[in-house]
Amino acid sequence: MKQVLVIGGGASGMAAAYAASLNGNTVTLIEKNEKLGKKIYITGKGRCNLTNTAGPPAMLKEVVSNPKFLYSAFYTLTSENVMELMEAHGCPVTVERGGRVFPVSGHASDVTKAWERMLLENGVRIALGKEVKSLVSEHGEVRGILLSDGTFIPGNAVIVCTGGLSYPSTGSTGDGYRFAKEAGHSVTALHPALTGLETAEEWTKELAGLTLKNIRVQISDEGKKLFEDFGEMLFTHYGVSGPLMLSASSYVTDVLDGGKQLLCTLDLKPALSREQLEKRILRDIGEDPRKQMNSLLRGLMPKSLVPAILSLSGLTAEMKAGSLTKEERNRLLSVLKAVPFRIKAVRGFPEAIITKGGVSVSEIDPKTMKSRILEGLYFAGEVLDVDALTGGYNLQTAWSTGYLAGISIR
Repeated sequence: MKQVLVIGGGASGMAAAYAASLNGNTVTLIEKNEKLGKKIYITGKGRCNLTNTAGPPAMLKEVVSNPKFLYSAFYTLTSENVMELMEAHGCPVTVERGGRVFPVSGHASDVTKAWERMLLENGVRIALGKEVKSLVSEHGEVRGILLSDGTFIPGNAVIVCTGGLSYPSTGSTGDGYRFAKEAGHSVTALHPALTGLETAEEWTKELAGLTLKNIRVQISDEGKKLFEDFGEMLFTHYGVSGPLMLSASSYVTDVLDGGKQLLCTLDLKPALSREQLEKRILRDIGEDPRKQMNSLLRGLMPKSLVPAILSLSGLTAEMKAGSLTKEERNRLLSVLKAVPFRIKAVRGFPEAIITKGGVSVSEIDPKTMKSRILEGLYFAGEVLDVDALTGGYNLQTAWSTGYLAGISIR
């Protein structure tokens, strides 16, 4: 039996403290906020997309950074296990589109309450409003932690679950990276991820509020494709956001760090080949050659997007559709199949759902989440260099890595 100290009362921290208690350890969970799970309260727009019904193989495919590292974690605590734990502790769940799992109540707070019940049932001591200043070690082994008020808390196992840098208002201020470095660990470059993208062109910002569905997005860097997917996006006052662009940010955030701009193109009609789209346009023109281009394009896209498409195609709103030359038609087709604009930056950590980068996984045992550098030290959750796409995968990563770290302490 060991004295286990868990730093951070978020998703990974609660799972770690619960799992550590199952082996009969004496467990203390230390959280600097006034309540547990503060970041959980704002996930899924306050509803908490707590996991996904995907099994481990499918879930690993949704991990952007270091998926192989999470193999043992995802199999030790599966999404099915998480749903069973929720149901058994007063938080019934429901499955929505894309396998996303939410509490039936629609309240993220119910997820945190379920974990709190598990902790209290298993005798975990919860210390709120306590900020950890540093780890304490001696002769290559963890000895405990030092609080910011000077209090020393002894422990022979410490699990760092401090989160990343995203949403700093919830307490994610990067403390864990400092603890890791002080213990001799390396931390990879940190970037905001699953966040909006800022564009260079003004016309994208003028369309703020417009949602485009069933489109294909491609982002490239001097001809090298960085991201491509199909789905939904949103124009904003700073550029673009929505599911597609949030996912894209995880693949381009480190590239944009160098100050370069990336080319983004939108295929507005991915279900139609260029030839099929041309036939559709020619058919529409044939029905009424006197129709103005303004009216013709409204049959193909939202009204507010038409001026931008005309401008990019070098056409005017008043042009008669029947007067289009082959060259003009080709220009229009090229734009419809690849609306171009440039991405210049990602939005910062205050808006990012997760942090990309973290404690190097090469220095962590993937079967236990134990440090290869300092005996008795473990890491779990967002503090690690692992990140996944939206859909409940990041929270599952937190639950799984936290649980694996805790259950490995005997």
